[in-house]
Amino acid sequence: MNYARLLAGRTVSETRAWLPDAALYTAGPYPFLVRAADLLPPNATVFGELIEIHPARYQHVLELLDELEDYVPGRANNLYERVELPVQTVDGTRPAWVYVAGAAVELAIRRGELRLIKSGEW
Repeated sequence: MNYARLLAGRTVSETRAWLPDAALYTAGPYPFLVRAADLLPPNATVFGELIEIHPARYQHVLELLDELEDYVPGRANNLYERVELPVQTVDGTRPAWVYVAGAAVELAIRRGELRLIKSGEW
């Protein structure tokens, strides 16, 4: 499990969070988050966890997560892009790094190659 390998013992807090105007799609073993208006069903919301990393480990963990998602800043063919978005928690809005579908994945969704995860939760 990725949590046990990359995050266990490295977090400061983990808080239930949600991102309105977002949806999840999948073609198998992992999800893709999208925010493009034409890919969102009505009232689309994605649910998850806002995980705060211990400051002394933050950069290392971020590098590990980028590697897991095969994300390279500025690379044209990333499956995922890492972007900062405002997410909602019971305590209000917080900024968070979110891995969103890259352009090629969005095109595949538009071609009908991935299915919507209606619950918004992976």
